[in-house]
Amino acid sequence: MAFAASSAPAFTIEAVSFFERDVRLRMPFRFGVVTLTEAPQAFAHVRIRLSDGRVGEGMAAELLAPKWFDKNPALSNEDNFDQLRRALQLARTLYLGAGTPATAFGHFERHYRAQVGRGAANGLNALVASYGPALVDKAVVDALGRALGLPFHELVRTNAIGLRAGELTPDLAGFDLDAFAATLKPAARLSARHTVGLVDPIVAADQTERVGDGLPETLEEVVASYGQRWFKLKVGGQVEADVARLVAIAGVLDRLASSGEGYRCTLDGNEQYDSVEGVVRLWQAMAAEPRLARLCEAVAFIEQPIRRAAALAEDVRALARFKPVIIDESDDSLDAFARARSLGYSGVSSKTCKGLYKSLLNRARCARWNAEAGSSGELERGPFLMSGEDLTIQAGLALQQDLALVGLLGITHIERNGHHYVNGMAGLPVAEQQSFLEAHRDLYERSHGAVRLRIRDGFIECASLAAPPGFASRAWPERAAMRPMKAA
Repeated sequence: MAFAASSAPAFTIEAVSFFERDVRLRMPFRFGVVTLTEAPQAFAHVRIRLSDGRVGEGMAAELLAPKWFDKNPALSNEDNFDQLRRALQLARTLYLGAGTPATAFGHFERHYRAQVGRGAANGLNALVASYGPALVDKAVVDALGRALGLPFHELVRTNAIGLRAGELTPDLAGFDLDAFAATLKPAARLSARHTVGLVDPIVAADQTERVGDGLPETLEEVVASYGQRWFKLKVGGQVEADVARLVAIAGVLDRLASSGEGYRCTLDGNEQYDSVEGVVRLWQAMAAEPRLARLCEAVAFIEQPIRRAAALAEDVRALARFKPVIIDESDDSLDAFARARSLGYSGVSSKTCKGLYKSLLNRARCARWNAEAGSSGELERGPFLMSGEDLTIQAGLALQQDLALVGLLGITHIERNGHHYVNGMAGLPVAEQQSFLEAHRDLYERSHGAVRLRIRDGFIECASLAAPPGFASRAWPERAAMRPMKAA
């Protein structure tokens, strides 16, 4: 059955609850200005009621990640956690306060501006404020799928979610979103892109001590254990230091090239450079270093290298003539990608923590712009692209829902590092681990005493995520093993 935005099922949202559980990293991860060792994971549970009386319940999860949504150094990690909790609580008030039915997208659309406005009044930037609806919307879509007996990809392909081009996205006026959605197909496998953090050991000689849990720790061990051929390389804003570290990384990755396997990579600036000129100097220094020749050739795109205060204030074509440049942290509004395009950016990241509707609408933009440029409209053929990012994703609902979204968008490789920095589902109830393993035996495995993401020859097998009902949620976490989220 196919819907249109005007005929998609409407429903009321009767309940929204938030929970938390702690996540501890097995090894530290440094990105930008923070080195992360632990953080809470947030869970949302919602109940909806359709006009015919059917009831659906849904869940979703996201990490409360510090120093990414708001990188103000004056704020502690606890301050950042409370910002995200506040965004969730603002969203709950709005979504429960409407009282009248709307489609899944209609609920988001109805509250988008109010959420951003109330967030600003509470000292939250737009990226932080958007975290609230991002988590609630995923749980709502899960509830809708369960009420209708449909999996996520069918909810989107038939437009049962009610996606439409309205006043929030005037640039998509006249674009047939129903026809676009019908072209999307779920992926059965994705390439796992391994992130090399700024303090991650490259080879064993870099380590003064080991975690010693039997899991890979160095980049060299990751390649040997998981067979990955896609990598995301962090740079820190200092040209000489960045080039030296990239040379060390290339020493490992180039062995893949010499063995005939080959590799591809992306460069992530994490807002560490002040201007486009600084990033151009980095690329020129990389290109001038013979030991980086293969690595430079392997770079697919450069991700958000410029701090967000300046990223959309200057043209980046001087950098884009070397490699495509995409936005990530600057993607803080529904029109950010369109604004970035006018400055020479050609891509944007998909992250469920920024919102699934933002990802779908940006994917529609890529289809439209690529077609206008004479391409087939497919991401792999460009010139406009989307990437799958987010290394903080944890095994369970967060992982499954993000993979289901990215796979449906047509993205073929995705940043995945939750399995590397966190020891899978270790510490979670044994019955919960087993329920996820049984529901998704292609996606998970049991090893080293816990259920964890399964990666073989660099690939993640994820066909089971397309099974009904709901948003990639054939198994649920145990709410009894969580604590209610505290007020922020």
